[in-house]
Amino acid sequence: MKKLLLVSTITALTMTSIVSAPKAEASNIAQSLCEYVAADDKKRMRSFLRTNKIKIRRVFDGIQCNGKNLLVFASDRGSVETGSMIVSKLPKKVVSDNLANIQNGSQPLIDAANERVSS
Repeated sequence: MKKLLLVSTITALTMTSIVSAPKAEASNIAQSLCEYVAADDKKRMRSFLRTNKIKIRRVFDGIQCNGKNLLVFASDRGSVETGSMIVSKLPKKVVSDNLANIQNGSQPLIDAANERVSS
């Protein structure tokens, strides 16, 4: 009887700790991604995406940084490393739709976007 009570108590504690594990909120994810793009920190951005099991193509439409999508924001900030990574992860159609918006940004990012669209 003691063993059954002990096992059920341990199981209950384990289940409550699994259920109450904190999850990243959408606003924190968006803010973190915007910060990584602004800092042009590709390594930390990749690590953050991998840790939270996020794909750029799934969250691209929902994230705005200073009223701009991630690609336009990267272009305006001159974030070539993170911008190139975003270009490589997005579908060609999305990149071509945003090509006109990034024309005022950094030339290496424009070149990467043009190469992605033309390939």
